[in-house]
Amino acid sequence: MQPYAGSVTTTSASTGSAGDFDDITSSESSLRRFLHGLPGVDQVGAEARAAGLGTRSIKTTAKSFAIDLAIRMVDLTTLEGQDTPGKVRALASKAMRPDPADPTCPMAAAVCVYPDMVATAKQTLGSSGVKVAAVATAFPSGRAALDIKLADTRDAVEAGADEIDMVIDRGAFLSGRYLQVFDEIVAVREACGDAHLKVIFETGELQTYDNVRRASWLAMMAGGHFIKTSTGKVQPAATLPVTLIMLEAVRDFRDQTGQMIGVKPAGGIRTSKDAIKYLVMVNEIAGPDWLDPDWFRFGASTLLNDLLMQRTKMTTGRYSGPDYFTLD
Repeated sequence: MQPYAGSVTTTSASTGSAGDFDDITSSESSLRRFLHGLPGVDQVGAEARAAGLGTRSIKTTAKSFAIDLAIRMVDLTTLEGQDTPGKVRALASKAMRPDPADPTCPMAAAVCVYPDMVATAKQTLGSSGVKVAAVATAFPSGRAALDIKLADTRDAVEAGADEIDMVIDRGAFLSGRYLQVFDEIVAVREACGDAHLKVIFETGELQTYDNVRRASWLAMMAGGHFIKTSTGKVQPAATLPVTLIMLEAVRDFRDQTGQMIGVKPAGGIRTSKDAIKYLVMVNEIAGPDWLDPDWFRFGASTLLNDLLMQRTKMTTGRYSGPDYFTLD
């Protein structure tokens, strides 16, 4: 791998803090120099590679493993203005027992809700091991003052959130105010306390693959535990080429710093076939270490039902109807 311009030289894997990158983030000009010194993305090459990986087929045993793994990676999500405590309790129950008729079915990774629903989700999930993720920082637009974003984050953490999904200020990023975006991520990471931070780029608004790569490095240097494609409110949301670029970024970041960062594509991933394409890409681009819910997640509301239908088909030899499982 060719070293990036202004290459990160730290080898500490312990903190993931902004202090590891003081020279790069000491000024707007030095941060801009680093981010614009990253290798440019070959758009045609990235899209061709993603399309090629999407054609890979896997055998029955591997497919069964992949479906169970994908279920374990789902952040089961409801982010609607009409969300009610009853809906969130039902979603949390489904995350713990996706298929009540089959106790061998694994649990989902997390339930993702608005901050005011965190306490309800937490109470329902109890000690099950399913995490509570909360969107924060004026989701989905990110258009709010920093003190409001931090209060939003702290409220969610105090209510019991294990993970915070924040959105970057895309207007600041696209205007080249990279240090402002960096400082906001650092501040939100601090407000998270022990909760893990996922940084959402809204890649459908970033305009270029080069910007996706820059945003990935910016978020990782600022201390994000995960980088995430989308809010699910803007199209296009998650795509294979965008996720490929983010997987390359986390792979290269670990090569240069020793730190692992997770990746979460979200929005538009609806079928088992789609999910398996992403898992093949994870294995090929980042490597098998990322084939774990600690390092790769799917943000989805409808994907789980299709995974359950495919799982039942492989177990029983027949498809269940689409209304066999609860509709979320």
